[in-house]
Amino acid sequence: MSATTSSERALARGWAALAARRRAGLVTYLTAGFPSVAASREAFRAADELADVIEVGVPFSDPLADGPTIQRSTFAALQQGMTLPGTLELIGEVGFTKPVVVFSYLNPILRYGLTRFLRDAASLGVAGLLLTDLPAGSDPAVEQEVAASPLDLIRLLAPTTPPARLAVAAAEARGFLYLVSRLGVTGASTSVATDLEASIARVRAVSSLPIAVGFGLSTAAQVSQVARLAEGVVVGSALVDRLGSGGVAGARDLLTELRDALDAVERPV
Repeated sequence: MSATTSSERALARGWAALAARRRAGLVTYLTAGFPSVAASREAFRAADELADVIEVGVPFSDPLADGPTIQRSTFAALQQGMTLPGTLELIGEVGFTKPVVVFSYLNPILRYGLTRFLRDAASLGVAGLLLTDLPAGSDPAVEQEVAASPLDLIRLLAPTTPPARLAVAAAEARGFLYLVSRLGVTGASTSVATDLEASIARVRAVSSLPIAVGFGLSTAAQVSQVARLAEGVVVGSALVDRLGSGGVAGARDLLTELRDALDAVERPV
């Protein structure tokens, strides 16, 4: 993916470029400010070099959708004073060349001010926004304002979401659809869900947007398997864990393994 501004719909351009190369995209998640601001900055730069889309996690005091790894990272970042304004400042310091998606709970955005956030994020070239606790239709005013902004509203979809709800969630989504591969909270898993192919087919029946599969993916073998089914794979907890245990060098090693695995998979036309 080339460096673009959010107003040019960087995500759409990036997925199209990947499709032309018949490759799946690597979407990575890292918590802003973990394990330190300096290390976080360098880890994001490594992700920008090796991934296709970077999710920047905003630390939040009540991360109910997250598993223990990301909870620990977000609490550590909060203890060091990381905030939403600090997250935006960090994004500006990194100087991303790949599309950035801010991954947040709704509360920090509302406290900052939605209009102000959308304006400030767009000025930094942020491409998308994923709100973990904003189901489709739950707050039309918020959804409409995001939809009218330069940021793509990314939707989370669960494997148990009924077809009618899938259609509603996908109707106004942009950028891509984030399909949760299994129920529960985030966290690395030892295997890919056996019903993943069926879940992807259900989403394709209601939307032509690229599908990125996340929750539980942690190894090169897993991302290779998913890359044959979906346009993108999302790796978060495993990367955060590697950053915490092995520093930026460890995170880079994992990113390289994942990049090599995806580059070896040629997707069907």
